[in-house]
Amino acid sequence: MATLIQENGMKDLSKGTHGVGMSTHSVASHMVPDHEYCEAGSTSGPQPQCADTGETAGPPVPVEEEEETPEIDIMINNVVCSFSVKCHLNLRQIALNGVNVEFRRENGMVTMKLRRPYTTASIWSSGRVTCTGATSEDQAKIAARRYARALQKLGFQVRFRNFRVVNVLGTCRMPFGIRIISFSRKYKEADYEPELHPGVTYKLYNPKATLKIFSTGGVTITARSVSDVQSAVERIFPLVYEFRKPLTAADEELLRQKRAARAGAAAPAPPKEAPDDDPMRLVTLSDDDNDAWE
Repeated sequence: MATLIQENGMKDLSKGTHGVGMSTHSVASHMVPDHEYCEAGSTSGPQPQCADTGETAGPPVPVEEEEETPEIDIMINNVVCSFSVKCHLNLRQIALNGVNVEFRRENGMVTMKLRRPYTTASIWSSGRVTCTGATSEDQAKIAARRYARALQKLGFQVRFRNFRVVNVLGTCRMPFGIRIISFSRKYKEADYEPELHPGVTYKLYNPKATLKIFSTGGVTITARSVSDVQSAVERIFPLVYEFRKPLTAADEELLRQKRAARAGAAAPAPPKEAPDDDPMRLVTLSDDDNDAWE
């Protein structure tokens, strides 16, 4: 899932991660600061009039270098869901007759695995099932229904009920490094314990999410849904931008290469010369060419 940061907010660049469409949550203009990563918006409408002379103001001074617009890719790594089959399950029968199952007697449950989608289900005798490993909400629901059908084929009176997504884990990388020590000192919601964890733990309450922020710019988000993950990234971006690290020489060189490649691709091809009707053409030879002819 690629998300574009602009002055008017964030918008989707793809149909989601692993085939899941994502809704767009715009950000208020006061939340996204003007920075060198955002392209300057082009103003439309009549030009302002001068107060004294009535002449129109001149065009804006062109910027020497076109500013780069950052692109943030949000990857969904794990979607945890749960559902109920509304019947008692004999774990021993599932362990003996099921496929790709493992009986965990010490935990009082059976684990079952699927290859497509690649997920793992924890099954309890009460009929409660928890599924982990999916990479989208739709994929999690497909896996849950396949587990319910597998239990139904083993002879249980299964009813697929109370399906819900419990937890979503996503990751993304900011286009800059972050000074996490200064960040943790300013915001009381940030908890930084370098002896325990190398990142800052930041808790959001609307949407409810927990973020792990690292000095390299990497962010790990835990929320209740995929849309909450994207909303959390939109909320945290203007906060961490204030504490961004300056670009290194390698980053600046990479940025210049991207701009040069884009400028080369946008440059128009030179026009082709029209064919000359006269078959005889005048050719001017230099002194070296004359020596070569002699």
